[in-house]
Amino acid sequence: MQPLAERMRPKVLSDYVGQKHLVGPQGTIQKLIEKKQLPSLLLWGPPGVGKTTLAQLIAFELKRPLFILSAIHSGVKEVREAIEKAKNDRFFHSATPILFIDEIHRFSKSQQDSLLAAVEQGIVTLIGATTENPSFEVIQALRSRCQLYVLESLSAEDLLQLARDCCQKDEVLSKIKIDLKETDALIHYAGGDARKLLNILELVVGIEQEQESVTILNETVANALKTNPAVFDKGGEMHYDIISAFIKSIRGSDPNAALYWLARMLEGGEDLSFICRRLLILAAEDIGLANPNALLIANQCFDAVERIGYPESRIILSETTIYLALSAKSNSAYLAIDKTLDFVKKTGHLPVPMHLRNAPTQMMKNLGYGKGYQYAHDFEEHFVDQNYLPEPIQGEIFYQPDSNANEQKYRSFLLSKWARRYPYSK
Repeated sequence: MQPLAERMRPKVLSDYVGQKHLVGPQGTIQKLIEKKQLPSLLLWGPPGVGKTTLAQLIAFELKRPLFILSAIHSGVKEVREAIEKAKNDRFFHSATPILFIDEIHRFSKSQQDSLLAAVEQGIVTLIGATTENPSFEVIQALRSRCQLYVLESLSAEDLLQLARDCCQKDEVLSKIKIDLKETDALIHYAGGDARKLLNILELVVGIEQEQESVTILNETVANALKTNPAVFDKGGEMHYDIISAFIKSIRGSDPNAALYWLARMLEGGEDLSFICRRLLILAAEDIGLANPNALLIANQCFDAVERIGYPESRIILSETTIYLALSAKSNSAYLAIDKTLDFVKKTGHLPVPMHLRNAPTQMMKNLGYGKGYQYAHDFEEHFVDQNYLPEPIQGEIFYQPDSNANEQKYRSFLLSKWARRYPYSK
């Protein structure tokens, strides 16, 4: 018997749940299907949100031949064989075959390179699915030939609809009287992942199946999961939970907990570059100006891990994790840029003051471009008190130094130099 998640995989697009921004009445992919125009696509989203299913449904709706590869089990040889089959298939079909590659981020650069010619020449239409950011994991040449579509975690409403559909339509569950009396725990533990939801539902029903009817309660769901704990899987259910615990432990300055979650990821075979990227982000977001060296060390960690590889790189990751956990913390740079971006969205494109404008031509100089600008290096301590903001927003403060020792030095500088223009408090 197939698992519930496989039995419930939609056969037609109208049964597909979620991703209304892509396949709803006004969805971009829906419109492509209606026009029978399909570019190569990258589908980026967390596990269990319907990437593979969507690729299969697109092929079905467009009546295109579909070739499927998994990046885990395929290499350049398998890619070339699939492309050759697709090329031969075009002798029998006028439509361009679709080549679907699941977890395309696991392909090496050379494996991704092997796809370029076939995509560029229109031998295949590529649909690649990835849980990782394509900016980091898909080569630029391939990204430039594909449209990127982001799939979102399923909403509570989507998950509830899936659960109800299972109870009514599944060949096994529809024969059992199932009462979805309480669904909060079911939705919570699913975490936006359809596959996880269906696995949990199947587990709970299986435990309770000897009874004439099954009532889904929050308590029964929690108890079922306690006796059947999920194990960490880098491509599966606890991927995001583990990295979240890792980052929050470092942010909370607990090196022991951080090392534990790091070990869980290493033991589970997590992609080392994924861990390194998250450490880089944390160094800027959570440590920031309290210790600017943290970003340098995280970056050096990334470089060293790539050069050395596993298992020796575990030591480098351990050292970096401990250092970042024990470092002073500040999110002032993170808050500052988000505050500034929000301000820019509200105030629009204010004109650059004339004295700050570039004047590469005589005509621009005659118009006053650059007039009155004072060159800081011509003044004592390489500083001159002049306005650098657009006139309407002079005195706006976006960066607030935190209370750590390093940023208190920055506050002293701002108070000594900019007190006239910016109302920083002592």
